[in-house]
Amino acid sequence: MNVPPAARDCFVVLPDTPEGERAAGSLDGAHVFRHLSGRPWLVVRAPLRRVSSAVCGADAVVVIGPSAVDGLAADLRAARDPAGLHARVARRLPGVHHVISRTGTQTWARGTASGLRRVYVTTGPGPRFASDRPAVLAALTGTGLDEAALALRLLDFVPHPLAGRPVWRGVTEIDPAHALVLDGGDGGTGYRTRRWWHAPDAELPLAEGAARLHDALDRSVRAHLAGRTRVSCELSGGLDSTSLTFLARRTAPERLALLTVASREPHAEDETWARRAAALAPEASHQVVDADQVTLFYAGVGDPAGPDDVPTDEPLPVAPAGARARMLLARAAATGSACHLTGYGGDELFMPLPAVAADLFPRRPRTAWNRIGAARHQLGWPLAATARALLARPRFGTWLADAVTDAAPPTARTPQLTWGFRQSFAPWLTPDARALVRDAFREAAAHAEPLGARPGRHLDLDTLRMGARHFQAMEEYGLALGLPVAAPLYADHVIEATLAVRLADRLDPARYKPLLAEAVRGVVPAPLLARTTKDHMNGDTAQGLARHADELRELWHGSRLAALGLVDARALDGLAADPYSPLHTRHCVDTAVACEMWLRATRPSTREALTR
Repeated sequence: MNVPPAARDCFVVLPDTPEGERAAGSLDGAHVFRHLSGRPWLVVRAPLRRVSSAVCGADAVVVIGPSAVDGLAADLRAARDPAGLHARVARRLPGVHHVISRTGTQTWARGTASGLRRVYVTTGPGPRFASDRPAVLAALTGTGLDEAALALRLLDFVPHPLAGRPVWRGVTEIDPAHALVLDGGDGGTGYRTRRWWHAPDAELPLAEGAARLHDALDRSVRAHLAGRTRVSCELSGGLDSTSLTFLARRTAPERLALLTVASREPHAEDETWARRAAALAPEASHQVVDADQVTLFYAGVGDPAGPDDVPTDEPLPVAPAGARARMLLARAAATGSACHLTGYGGDELFMPLPAVAADLFPRRPRTAWNRIGAARHQLGWPLAATARALLARPRFGTWLADAVTDAAPPTARTPQLTWGFRQSFAPWLTPDARALVRDAFREAAAHAEPLGARPGRHLDLDTLRMGARHFQAMEEYGLALGLPVAAPLYADHVIEATLAVRLADRLDPARYKPLLAEAVRGVVPAPLLARTTKDHMNGDTAQGLARHADELRELWHGSRLAALGLVDARALDGLAADPYSPLHTRHCVDTAVACEMWLRATRPSTREALTR
C-alpha cells in the first residue's frame, strides 16, 4: 500500500474493521480520532488548515477549515440527530470547511456547496473508505485510472454531472449539496447520501441582498485571516480582488502586502486601477511585477515533476499557467504572508452568463429580452438566432445527450441560452477518445437531473462548481510553499447571499457587477467602484505558445495520453510547431496539456495502475 504525496493534506474516514486499522498505518496523520473500539476513525493531515473537534461519548464532530471553531461541544449536545448537527454548524460557519461527524456508529461527511471542499467514497468490494482526496482512496484500494473520465477532461468544459466523475475507478464523488452517510453497523460496507444544502430562491431586492452579501463577505474574509498578522492580497485591479483587499484592510493586520501583475496588453487597464486602489491604502506595501518579468503561459510544461509537485485530484485546464501562478505566490510568501487572498469566484457569482437572464423570460419577457439584448449587441448574436435560442427550452437530458459533437465548433456569434455550452471535439482526439466521451454523455443523459429547475439557475451552480474545482490548483501551489491561498468568495454564506438576489438586480446591463458594488460600498472607496471594464490575457496566451513551442513539442514526445490511445501526438506536435495556426483560435490546447502534465506528475507506483 503506497499512499501518494497528496496525503500530506487530506483526511481519511476509516471503517471500524481490521482493513481500516491496516490502512491507518500508512497514513501517519497529525490528528487521529478513534472509534469506540479504539481503532482509528478519522485521520487528518492539514498543515495549513485548522482542525477543531468535540467528543461527547459515542458522538464526535470535527471541522477542518481556515480558522479554529469554538462551540462544537454545545452543537453536539443541542443537536437531536446528524442532520440537525450539520445544519446547526453550517448556519454559523463562515469560510470554507469540511465537517465530519459521528453519531454512534454512523458517520456523516460533507464539504462545501461550491465544491471547493469535496468528499469521495470507495465503491469497490469491502468496507467503505472516505476522503477529500480521490488519489488517496485509489492508493488505499489499489484501483487504476478511469480512461473515460480522463477522456472527458480533454474537453474545454465538463458539465454536470460528468465533472463529478473521478479519474480513478472504484471512487465516487459525493454531490456537494449532499453529505456522505456511512453506516458502521453493517460491517462498514454501506453508504448513502443526504441532502444538506439547497440554493435559495432569488427573491431579495438589491439593497437587502447587498446588505446580506456585505455581512457574508466580511465574515468569510475574517475567518480566513483570523489569528494572522501578516497577510497578502492579489490586487489585479478588478472589482473582485479590490473588494477583498479593502475587506482585508478592515481586519487591521500588522502587515498587508498587495501584489499586482502588469499586463503585456497595450490597452490593459488593470495595472492603472490597481495602483489607484493601492494609493488609497497607504499603509499597505504594493509590489507590481513588471510585464517583462511575468512568466508566460506554458512555461515549464515539459519539466519533470519535482518532489514537491503534487498532482491535483484531476487534470485541471489551469495547469499550463502553473509557473506563472507559482511565481506570484512565491513573491507573496516572500513578504512573510500567512495567508494570500484571491478574488477567484467573482466572475461566476457577479457576472452571470446570458443564459441566466433567460430564466426571467416566462414571467418577465421584456426584462429578459432587455438583459439578453445587451449581451446580443456585445457578442454580435444575430437577432433571429437569439430569439430561437431563447424559445428553445430542451429538457436537461436532451441537451446533455447532444452537448458534444463532431460538427464545427460554435463561434462567439452563436447564441447559447440553455443548460450549458455545446462544444466540438478537438481534432487531436482519437476515435477511441471520442467514443468514450460520447458514451459517457449518453449514459449520463439517461438519468441525470439538473442542478436547478431552470437552465439559468443550473448554469449558475455548474459554473460556480467548475471554478471552485479549478481553484484547487492554486491551493496546491500554495501548499508547496507553506502558504495558505484562499478564495473567500467560495464560502457557502457568500454564495447563498448572492443567489438570493433577484435576477433582474444581479443582471443590470447598465452596471458592472452591481450586486458586489453595492455590497462593498462604504468599504471600497467610491472612485474604485466606477470601473466598468475587464481585461483579458489573450496576448500572453499567444506569446506563450510561441516562446514555449519547443517545450510543448517535447511534451508530446513519449506522450502518456497517446500511449493510452486518447490523443494523436503527431497532430499535437504539429500544432505546437505552428503557434500562430488559426486552429488555436477554434480549439484550446490547454486541456490536453493539463492531462499530459497530470499523468507525468503521478508517481511511478500510481502510474503502474494506469494500464490495468
